[in-house]
Amino acid sequence: MNLEQNILSNSLKSYLIIAGVLLFTLLIKRLVSRFFASLIYTWVDKKNHSELRKIHVHRLIIPIEKFLVFVVAIIAFYELKFPEALNFHIYKLTAQQIIESSVKLLFIILFIRVCLRILEFISIILDEKAKLSKNQTDDQLILFFRDFFKVILYLIGLLMVLHYVFNENIGNLVTSLSLVGAAVALSMRESLENIIASFIIFFDKPFTVGDMVKVNNFSGTIEKIGLRSTRIRTDNKTYISVPNKQMVDTIVDNISLRTERKIEMDLQLSITTSATSMTAFTQYLRNTIATIATIQSSTVFISDSGKQFHTIHIECLVPMEVDLNDFQLLRESLNVTAIQYANDNRIAFAEKG
Repeated sequence: MNLEQNILSNSLKSYLIIAGVLLFTLLIKRLVSRFFASLIYTWVDKKNHSELRKIHVHRLIIPIEKFLVFVVAIIAFYELKFPEALNFHIYKLTAQQIIESSVKLLFIILFIRVCLRILEFISIILDEKAKLSKNQTDDQLILFFRDFFKVILYLIGLLMVLHYVFNENIGNLVTSLSLVGAAVALSMRESLENIIASFIIFFDKPFTVGDMVKVNNFSGTIEKIGLRSTRIRTDNKTYISVPNKQMVDTIVDNISLRTERKIEMDLQLSITTSATSMTAFTQYLRNTIATIATIQSSTVFISDSGKQFHTIHIECLVPMEVDLNDFQLLRESLNVTAIQYANDNRIAFAEKG
């Protein structure tokens, strides 16, 4: 066999060397990929848990393998001369230029894909570590910066394609598009405001994931804080998205940060109710509420008297630790107690209120 024989402008020996390099790469790709994946895991998680390593390292092996084989293949084939017989023209481009541009495009796609997978890999590990703490802020920061850096990587990939595939000068391109960019920025003003508001939310921390809030007549639990909007699971189990700018500009009642829940009741009694009966009724309610251990403080007083009805106002403060269902049952119990006393003492409630 003549190893110096030329086939498509290259010797047979060159083809055999490249085939050997690729075969060797295929044999060691798993070992090299596992090494780099483990290295990244060790960098992220200093404690180096063996079980978590086995679970997470596998996520990076396949993307790194593909990227490694592709890079080695590019380097290997770069040593070959492009066959003159295949160097035909398509419009103003040669086949060699088209192939080189296609290879560069595929390289950029694989590179960005590996970077995205590494980003997801790091975010998953950090997310599992964050779940070990009770603070929900860490969880939402990880999700936020994961989405933020994804956008950055996509922009970097786009600029790389313009520069290396289409041979555009990025500096001149940015300058020429400055006016267009300004117009786009103006048209996307609301989106930019929402992104800025998301940074305010993360650093000011008026609420975090898991908090129960009330905003714009909706009450619910914060499930996700994104770059543009905050997702809330309402009391009706619907899923709503509120723009972050609105979450910053609007008054948001963070129910989870309340120290107490309030029971507020108004008993509107008939105008015929005597002062003695009302005083006795008020004192009875004070004595009854005082026996309930879950009520921290209370106020019972005659708040209004007029032509249509007399009003006994009741306010009770209950710790937030009390279950919501128990809180509602307590409210119901106070109402039933008031109705029972009124019935036993022939006190009539107002017909109109």
